[in-house]
Amino acid sequence: MKVRCSQIGKIMTNPRKSGEVLSQTAKTYVQDLVLLEKYGIRKEFSSRYTDKGNEVEDLSIALVNDVLNFKFIYKNDEHFTNDWVTGTPDVNTDEVLIDVKSSWDASTFPFFETEIPNKDYFYQLQGYMWLTGKTESVLAYCLIDTPLEMVEDEVRRAHWKLHLIEENTEVRNEIESKHKFSHIPNNRRVKYWFVQRDESVIEQIKERVELCREYYNLLMKTI
Repeated sequence: MKVRCSQIGKIMTNPRKSGEVLSQTAKTYVQDLVLLEKYGIRKEFSSRYTDKGNEVEDLSIALVNDVLNFKFIYKNDEHFTNDWVTGTPDVNTDEVLIDVKSSWDASTFPFFETEIPNKDYFYQLQGYMWLTGKTESVLAYCLIDTPLEMVEDEVRRAHWKLHLIEENTEVRNEIESKHKFSHIPNNRRVKYWFVQRDESVIEQIKERVELCREYYNLLMKTI
């Protein structure tokens, strides 16, 4: 059993009850792995937020390249694995390792945050640095215009919620305005943090993966 870097944050959550070694979040993650391995039951997860991230990933990478003035970065397709974790960084060149997060809209973009908003992403980057041998990485949030077809879905959803059959111009304009950001300067549409490799954190991840394996093996025997 190996843990995907994007899921490391789940197993690193601390249990609420004293004496327990794994949190319920970590246990649920392992349970899902057992069901997949044993019976082929896969928990599907998809949302408009992740769909947008996938759709605009290349645009986000280009925006990061422009704002941070890297020599040349491009989407990485190489998958990495070791004895504990596995993952595919968004960008992995000789010069830089980057993970890109494309915000759904302005309300989810960390304009004023001074610390990484989601600790899961810190763990994800530790995993990527561990896999690739990098000592530094970049977490970059990007604010990219939502693709038109997704905006149209939002317009239809808003009309449905308001029980509107005919097109309402005000509703359309309101939705469209929430998903257009090109009027904002590029350097304000990228919020980034440099993340340093932390060997002590990597050791903690190793230990937690081993605990998850013990639980995994136990479940495989009982299900």
